[in-house]
Amino acid sequence: MTTIKNSAQALEHIIHRHFIWVIIASYGVAAIVPGFGLWIRDAELGSVTLFQNKLTFPLPLMMLASLLFNAGLGVRAKELAQLRHQPFMLVGGLVVNSATPLLFIIVLSFVAKPWHNPAEMQQILVGLALVAAMPIAGASTAWAQNANGNLALSLGLVLFTTLLSPLITPFVLHTIGFVTSGDYSEDLHELASNGVATFLGLWVILPSLLGILTHWLIGEHRIASVKPYLKLINYTVLVLLNYSNASLTLPNAVSQPDFDFFAIILAIVIALCVITFFSGYLVARLFRVVRNETVSLMFGLGMKNNGTGLVLASMALSDHPQIMLPIILYNLVQHLIASVVDFTLFQRQPAQN
Repeated sequence: MTTIKNSAQALEHIIHRHFIWVIIASYGVAAIVPGFGLWIRDAELGSVTLFQNKLTFPLPLMMLASLLFNAGLGVRAKELAQLRHQPFMLVGGLVVNSATPLLFIIVLSFVAKPWHNPAEMQQILVGLALVAAMPIAGASTAWAQNANGNLALSLGLVLFTTLLSPLITPFVLHTIGFVTSGDYSEDLHELASNGVATFLGLWVILPSLLGILTHWLIGEHRIASVKPYLKLINYTVLVLLNYSNASLTLPNAVSQPDFDFFAIILAIVIALCVITFFSGYLVARLFRVVRNETVSLMFGLGMKNNGTGLVLASMALSDHPQIMLPIILYNLVQHLIASVVDFTLFQRQPAQN
């Protein structure tokens, strides 16, 4: 058993070092061979009838729930208890996490009005709205931990943005709905009003809380013994989810390339990602915190749970598949910028206690 565990740990470390290239490869496969990804998107694991209402279990949502459950398993109550000494910094991070991308999108909606294709800009705005509305990515804790950041703060940012998402996400979507137009505006308002809170509660918050409860029931030692296997499961599910969601939009983007559309999306996504990472740095300077907290704030505020955004877009807004392009690109760009930030700002600095 020890040999198997060591092999799992070694494999997990290899995948972790090269995971961004694995994700890029999955997008390449989705563009060329989308069939299996489309099957995943439409597959169901069964259904139950509750109070005369049929509840189905789509495979993409079950995969998303497994990621959030495993994230909950990694939350240690003792570490979160440390946040009582930093309430204002945590609140400041939560506010800036939503406000920064929201303000960016509002400004963009006015600045980009001269763009020659209004429909393309609407697609970009809606895609960015789903990025802005999502909780902080669980992957931010891994980046922060590798850079000797404050793990309690990282976990707190992820957990609280997840728990508050039924309030924050509809607010962000409604707000962007007022600066978009036509079907895109209607879709955002409808999504914010009729389904997103239930979606987040059932498929994001509930599995996260179940993971935390499971951690408490079975104990840290047992969790640690299976952690390498859980990480391998997470990597597999993440790759399959990214492949499946990309299968809906990338084949058309490759077969009928629109280079100026792709270029403007890439430029906007890079600008937004750089600004959100920098906002974490500004919050750290505002509260005059040490390096460890700066690490956690930068990675936390710069990285979004785009897996949830992609699943939500593919399920609720499939009539506008192009809106997934900004989400897909942001998912790639945030990891690339995270690696640059880690290398240039943190790798050569000693950790502070």
